Amino acid sequence: MTIAVTGATGFVGQALLDCAARAGIAVRALTRRDQPARDGVEWVRGDLDDQAALRRLCKGAEAVIHVAGVVNAPDAEGFERGNVAGTLNVIEAARATGIPRLVHVSSLSAREPDLSAYGASKARAEKLVRASGIDWTIVRPPGIYGPRDTEYFEMFRLARWGLLPVPPKDGRSSLIHVDDLARLLLALLPASEEVSHQIYEPDDGRKQGWSHFELARTIGWAMGRRPWVIHLSRASLERIARADRFVRKHKAKLTLDRVGYMSHPDWVVTRGSRPPAGLWQPLIPTRDGLKATAEWYRASNWL
Repeated sequence: MTIAVTGATGFVGQALLDCAARAGIAVRALTRRDQPARDGVEWVRGDLDDQAALRRLCKGAEAVIHVAGVVNAPDAEGFERGNVAGTLNVIEAARATGIPRLVHVSSLSAREPDLSAYGASKARAEKLVRASGIDWTIVRPPGIYGPRDTEYFEMFRLARWGLLPVPPKDGRSSLIHVDDLARLLLALLPASEEVSHQIYEPDDGRKQGWSHFELARTIGWAMGRRPWVIHLSRASLERIARADRFVRKHKAKLTLDRVGYMSHPDWVVTRGSRPPAGLWQPLIPTRDGLKATAEWYRASNWL
């Protein structure tokens, strides 16, 4: 089997390449810049705006896993270009080359498209996938953590200093380790009545997810600390986001758009939306996964 993968150089994409290598699956992977040679991987130079490159990526592949997307942009246009137009280009390339199967990585934020431009763009991308005429499965991951992650890394870094600011107290969210997500994406490749035209919300198996306090304290434990957890109101987060934009400009990590969904109280996966247990189950307990992630950050000199 040969599969086409977008977003292969990113956090999730790298874990997917590792998982595919262990499974003996050949990958043709899209990249904007030259990459070191890797067994089982054929790099295709291009991006989501390059339709010729997307056709080269897809030609002869048996399925495409569309991982690439924009998680942070200065305005709605950036999300629209990366998540909506990019997805449409992948669909058109898949159809032009006869690929019969598409596994699309979306986000839990697509459940609440009115909260953020990011969530709205992921919801619109899902509509394109559902109308594509290709046999599809959509995966909406919750918070993804693990080696190479730059999002939750900020919490690990702050926990080291014994202080962790988090969103409002009443919020809860689900989590998943990146390796468990990668295994799921590969498990969904074979088309079947069970998985075709389904939207799945995978997680670590914790039924009620994690409160912001629980997650902060567990990350502190993983770092060998017992941090002081401070719950910030939405208004406080918005002030910090404006300050971050003033200081770091387009490189700001906390944006007003992110504040919109960070302040939402319920990012726990929907009951009954998990993938079939006979197909996939999470293998990495979150406490163990967070501990191993902290060790990876240290070993990689991120901390």
